[in-house]
Amino acid sequence: QVQLVESGGGLVQPGGSLRLSCAASGFIFSVNTMTWVRQAPGKGLEYVASINPAGGSTDYSDSVKGRFTISRDNAKNTLYLQMNSLTPDDTALYYCARENGYTYDYWGQGTQVTGSA
Repeated sequence: QVQLVESGGGLVQPGGSLRLSCAASGFIFSVNTMTWVRQAPGKGLEYVASINPAGGSTDYSDSVKGRFTISRDNAKNTLYLQMNSLTPDDTALYYCARENGYTYDYWGQGTQVTGSA
């Protein structure tokens, strides 16, 4: 079955960096656009970034553009999110999701990122 497993979250000081990973299994990873979505405490889901199947096209929300980089390794079935210049506003549960048409049909369990004040 389809599985997405995030890792790499943690506590980071302002200005610090983290690299999140999302290990995919149970489907042909290289045919789907993949997305990172986050949810801050008490808030709704927020789109972060997406990457096309081949990895040559990326998109970012304005809130992370210039600080975060999404990438993928199709040989390893893994999605990444390199996060630099973190702030307390980046504190959230980060999910990877598989895009299927106009929906996100599978989600991971999330990994917590906490930016200390």
